[in-house]
Amino acid sequence: MHQSICIDPLPTNCCAGGFCPGSRERDFYNLAVFFYGCNFDCIFCQNSSHKRIDSAPRIDEENFVNKAIENEKIFCICYFGGSPEPHLPFALKVSEKILESKSMRICWEWNGCGNEKLVRKAAELSFKSNGVVKFDLKAFDKNLSLALSGVTNERAYSNFRMIAEKFFDKREEPVLTATTLLVPEYIDKGEIENIAEFIAELNPEIPYSLLVFHPSFYMSDMPITPRKQVDECYQAARKYLKKVNVGNIHLL
Repeated sequence: MHQSICIDPLPTNCCAGGFCPGSRERDFYNLAVFFYGCNFDCIFCQNSSHKRIDSAPRIDEENFVNKAIENEKIFCICYFGGSPEPHLPFALKVSEKILESKSMRICWEWNGCGNEKLVRKAAELSFKSNGVVKFDLKAFDKNLSLALSGVTNERAYSNFRMIAEKFFDKREEPVLTATTLLVPEYIDKGEIENIAEFIAELNPEIPYSLLVFHPSFYMSDMPITPRKQVDECYQAARKYLKKVNVGNIHLL
């Protein structure tokens, strides 16, 4: 499997860090699993190195499981990339094997447009292990999503709804969260209001993070998100949701 692995000391730079118990841990680690490849083709991709699959490192199931189990300090696993969706069969299999041997939080950071049955299995693992599923809801308008990411992301919203209805209010700690990157001039307060209203209809307690944009990939000539846009989007989200955060604020 094409992936790179690193061990980050907790608390780490996590979009769910504002409410995840892992952010309060000390002397423990997160096993960060970066998958190469993605089912989106975002022109603003913040991790475009995932496209260099031919030169990507590889690891098999046995070595991956042993790496996670043998280090007693590993508290959680976060699958990201790229995006985990194309690799869910592998990730689900190794996660199940790891959980047979030790207690560990299983977390996902993805676009959410995976196979519904596999996404549900992934959410079940996170729910049982006290992990978190983080959706990157890139846009609400289908045409805008197609322009920015190469796909309409309808499946992301249907999967988000499924997880919210099945798991969100069944435990004390949130199992589900969402983020949106504030691409200048594209992801404006109207888009954010639509996304926040969708989330609030499911549960207004679901945490939502707005991320300040940094120029990257084919949008490297764009500016950082203007503060006015950030403020307008934050206020739009706060109309509907109780837990709204602004990430990457150091860029402003």
